[in-house]
Amino acid sequence: MTQPLPLTPEGLSRLQAALEREQARREEARRVVQEQMEANENESLDLAAAQETLGAVEARIEELEDQLARAVVLAPGAGNDGRAAVGSRVTLLNIGLGRELPLHLVSAAEAAAGPGTSGVALVSTESPVGRALLGRRAGEEFTVDLGRTQAQYRVLMVES
Repeated sequence: MTQPLPLTPEGLSRLQAALEREQARREEARRVVQEQMEANENESLDLAAAQETLGAVEARIEELEDQLARAVVLAPGAGNDGRAAVGSRVTLLNIGLGRELPLHLVSAAEAAAGPGTSGVALVSTESPVGRALLGRRAGEEFTVDLGRTQAQYRVLMVES
């Protein structure tokens, strides 16, 4: 059984737009492959590269179609009892830097679909910060290992 993919309404729109872009790229890649196949032997050295590009685009289209088929759009304002969850808008305070970080907690597929339109950073629930943030409430503090350093955060605000 396939696993549902939680998306915000904005994330669904970005995934649909990404699919449309990839479908346009596929048509262009097919045209290039056809041109290379029709060219004489001396001019068709790029056929393998064109076929490889076409294969990569088709694989990305399959991935996007699968994600869209599994999409479960999160209802705006659906309550999470004040806890950070997929779809939450959160403001963190980086305690070490004294900087506030507004972010939108989203699925990995949604984060990979491209930047949001609200100017707020999209943070995947599979990233170190996203994983550590899940289930936290305003006022809680947590530390995240970021490889070479650790960052300490305080949750200032969680909105569903």
